[in-house]
Amino acid sequence: MLDQPIVDIRNLRVEFQTKDGEVVGVEDMSFSINPGETVCIVGESGSGKSVSSLSLMRLVEFGGGKIAGGRLIFDRTDGAETDLAKTSQNLMRTIRGNEIGMIFQEPMTALNPVFTVGRQLTEGLRVHRGMNRKQAEARALELLREVRIPEPEARLKQYPHELSGGMRQRVVIAMAMACRPRLLIADEPTTALDVTIQAEILALMDRLKRETGTAVMFITHDMAVVAQMADRVVVMYRGNKVEEGTVEEIFENPQHDYTKALLAAVPKLGEMTGKDLPEPMRLLGTEGQDLRPIPGTTEPLLKVRNLTTRFPVKGGFFRRTVANVHAVEDVSFTINKGRTLSLVGESGCGKSTAGRSLLRLVEPLSGAIDLDGLDVMGLSHRNLRRARLDMQMVFQDPFASLNPQMQLADQVAEPMWNFGTYRGAELTRRVEMLFDRVELPRTFLRRFPHELSGGQRQRVAIARALALNPKLIVADESVSALDVSVQAQVLNLMMELQAELGLSYLFISHDMAVVERVSHDVGVMYLGRIVELGPRRAVFEDPRHPYTQALMKAVPIADPRRRKSEKDLNFKPIPSPIHPLDYEPAPSEYDEVSKGHFVLTTVSGY
Repeated sequence: MLDQPIVDIRNLRVEFQTKDGEVVGVEDMSFSINPGETVCIVGESGSGKSVSSLSLMRLVEFGGGKIAGGRLIFDRTDGAETDLAKTSQNLMRTIRGNEIGMIFQEPMTALNPVFTVGRQLTEGLRVHRGMNRKQAEARALELLREVRIPEPEARLKQYPHELSGGMRQRVVIAMAMACRPRLLIADEPTTALDVTIQAEILALMDRLKRETGTAVMFITHDMAVVAQMADRVVVMYRGNKVEEGTVEEIFENPQHDYTKALLAAVPKLGEMTGKDLPEPMRLLGTEGQDLRPIPGTTEPLLKVRNLTTRFPVKGGFFRRTVANVHAVEDVSFTINKGRTLSLVGESGCGKSTAGRSLLRLVEPLSGAIDLDGLDVMGLSHRNLRRARLDMQMVFQDPFASLNPQMQLADQVAEPMWNFGTYRGAELTRRVEMLFDRVELPRTFLRRFPHELSGGQRQRVAIARALALNPKLIVADESVSALDVSVQAQVLNLMMELQAELGLSYLFISHDMAVVERVSHDVGVMYLGRIVELGPRRAVFEDPRHPYTQALMKAVPIADPRRRKSEKDLNFKPIPSPIHPLDYEPAPSEYDEVSKGHFVLTTVSGY
């Protein structure tokens, strides 16, 4: 029966036992999803979005939760209706992965670090579909091509840590789609992806949905993605559904105050047109905001010249170096005091490696890095440690960068302990002040990372980076895991701190609307090189390099009437950054098309 929903959730209630007593994750939740329909669940961190999806998979019990009430009616492949809330774990093992696929939010924790990508991709196909090894590998290869992973044959033999964040997320998506499930639960599936791949993955999921009639439960905080994907939208707030409607109704005529505030916090591409300087966002219900533009200074803080970082590729019986990955190739830029330079580009283009090379967390092959008169490349390990007082990093995945065994207060205090900048009661006060700055309640000081949502964990990471009063913060996708309302607050916080403390940021991101909001200058990276560099207004309003133009075209816009179709996306396959040992790349040469606006003229391959 076609009009029968694939899944019908009725009055779901989920409870968790914690040290401080019982916590309700979802209070009273009801909605249904029809065949071939995409229902987007939106709401901020901790609103119960992910708990709803984990309840459907019956995975919530493995995280300390229990389904305390309600029914989860699932229409199985054979036409039988099953209440998943009462199903045995034995039957759930058959349903999971086969009839209900799930794309998890954090790809590094969703993939098993000790098995190759190929083994993890073929496992579900062999268990659920009875394929032999050869058939499963052929299907796995096909899936990797579908999610546009370069050199899929080589990737099957690699381990998760050998792939970039975006590539890992694409592997997780391929795994979820492997068995063509009836229901696909996508929990923030494009959080770690850059615009181009996000656009293609969304188009891919949309096509799969149309071809197979798969129902999609799409959990996201990115309202532009909601506008692009949703048929219906369910808005959650503190464990309850506060509004539900078609995507047009929600965007054009929101009824609930929370929905209105959520839409007001969405950075929209084009909002900064005509403005030279970044400025904080106006948030609903926040009084006395300082929305003045942030001018910065003309005094350089960081000068990077001809930075090159390569990674060896080992092979053969003796594990000799047989080739090099040219991760960062001949990159030069300057960041002035109190200003923000954003690096944007696709996953694997070298953005994160460039950021890590500056702090020498990854050792560059060659180049010069000058931080306020200090030659970073020439420092001994001891002096480099002292120099890190002035430069800090906020990593992409807060779950991986926080210690699971330490309380949050100790993690934020640790850098100050190590460097002896604060002691005793003064240290405690400083930690409390940092928690206040990133708008986390002080009751969180005693908590551990696993007790927080993704967005809350990222705020702890930002508090820790601020602990030593650095001059430069390298923010590597630091707001990509945050939901819109929190993202807007954190971006405003970062800009306030910039205005107040004269901080400089190297902001690595794939969210073009966020980059447009916070940047003074922008560098667009492709295959390890900067292909376009200049003032943000020049790059966004007059993109000259073909790759920058393609990137701008792929950005989803938070308006359901301006959806991108698959034919709008004309991306070329990404060439491999792996070259033989004797390969000598040409130096980067640029044309200055307007004052300070440079476009690469040599070897772009695009």
